[in-house]
Amino acid sequence: MKIILNIWRQTDAKSAGKMVKYVAPEVNEHMSFLEMLDVLNEELTRKGEDPVTFEHDCREGICGCCGFMINGIPHGPQRGTTVCQLHMRHFKDGDELWLEPFRAKAFPVIKDLMVDRSAFDRIIAAGGYVSVNTGSAPDGNALPIIKRCAEMSMDAAACIGCGACVASCPNASASLFVSAKISHLALLPQGQAERDRRAMRMVMRMTDEGFGYCTNTGECEAVCPKNIKIESIARMHRDFIKAAATYREEAKAGGAG
Repeated sequence: MKIILNIWRQTDAKSAGKMVKYVAPEVNEHMSFLEMLDVLNEELTRKGEDPVTFEHDCREGICGCCGFMINGIPHGPQRGTTVCQLHMRHFKDGDELWLEPFRAKAFPVIKDLMVDRSAFDRIIAAGGYVSVNTGSAPDGNALPIIKRCAEMSMDAAACIGCGACVASCPNASASLFVSAKISHLALLPQGQAERDRRAMRMVMRMTDEGFGYCTNTGECEAVCPKNIKIESIARMHRDFIKAAATYREEAKAGGAG
């Protein structure tokens, strides 16, 4: 089938970008979306033109590397799916598609459809870890955890940090990503020792990186390829408010002393 592609081409973060139209005349419905772009790039290379830059790695919906807008939707129209898992059978012969990079101040464009998402790494480094020395791997039943808590923690841990939540949010908020990383550890016994400090540091870092604030539009949940629920955002806010109040009281007590 034939697919018409309007792709955002931009040399680097400082250059002006523009939409460029391409025609993919022989697209197989069994191709993944990225495989279709691979074929387009092979053709562009044969013509001596610059291939379209896009990020990818595992191509199995695990790493979170791939991601761009397809007709205004992060990862495209298929729910619970990353771009690498999206197949061309979900489109029709003659469809015209518009491909753009994720748009956010904290995600500067590197080139074409590829953006710099290292802000996520800095947020994780601010507190998304457990620093307890656990030694060797403990027995699976040595530390009983309530089944519901374990399941909720695993659901939050499914976040792959692709950035679709940021791209879909009208405020370019990273609240769903940050709250998933906070919830993953906050729901487990191992994460309790640093729970308040973790929430404080990660939320403050999110703000410092230039992400916007959550206004509960729910777009982040709708486009998340791993179906992370926005209830984790409420948990993050509770932890942050509690942490802020705790540190304020400690500061007052220290000043009084």
